[in-house]
Amino acid sequence: MANVILKSAEELDVMRESGRLLATVFQYLDGFIEVGVSTMEINDLAERYITDQLKARPASKGQYGYEYVLNSSVNRVVCHGVPSATQKLKSGDIINVDITLEQGGFIADSSKMYMIGSVSPVARRLVDKTYEAMWEGIRRVRPGATLGDIGHAIQSHAQKHGYSVVREYCGHGIGREMHEEPQVLHYGQPGKGLELQEGMVFTIEPMINQGKAKVKLKKDGWTVVTSDKKLSAQWEHTVAVTADGYEVLTLRSEERI
Repeated sequence: MANVILKSAEELDVMRESGRLLATVFQYLDGFIEVGVSTMEINDLAERYITDQLKARPASKGQYGYEYVLNSSVNRVVCHGVPSATQKLKSGDIINVDITLEQGGFIADSSKMYMIGSVSPVARRLVDKTYEAMWEGIRRVRPGATLGDIGHAIQSHAQKHGYSVVREYCGHGIGREMHEEPQVLHYGQPGKGLELQEGMVFTIEPMINQGKAKVKLKKDGWTVVTSDKKLSAQWEHTVAVTADGYEVLTLRSEERI
């Protein structure tokens, strides 16, 4: 448990509110993310909504020198895609929108896949199976389970459907800081790794590739892409370990546990 910060009931209440607010950001964006919209327009809409409507702080802006409030990862981009005014969404694209929000001193982190226009069955299947893989991991969360249980569940589901799991990037503890201990790998062995305790809060955010797991970093120092140019998908939630299981703090209204 070295360096893992357990959240009190009071702190969890604040994180619950941060997560609720973040879920509403995606609901707001749902009406705008479509063919012809640029990824920078999505970024700017999210920033205005978070700051003006929610009176909250977009936690990614300025973190590690990053200039924007979200990551917009299209098609073969695995994660950390940088918004651009010239990148306009086309029919058939899949895009991951990854947003963080701080309210009351605590941060929530979540991402959602959007399928733009007429998406191929192959791309749709990848998006759907990645979502299922995330939930396979979330369902393993409870006191006494291990991080290896989470990673194994995600990896097994992805590989069963012919996909690979990105290993260079992982979930993370979250609270007053965006990135806290522990690191939450999306692969692993059952019963291995850190044992979960009530009060732990972390993200589960598998990046699942259509082809090989290998990735590379582009020259901008942020954007991570698949090495074989095949598609990648990702979903993310912030999850708390409760006395008898888990609570998804960033659950959106269209989702059902």
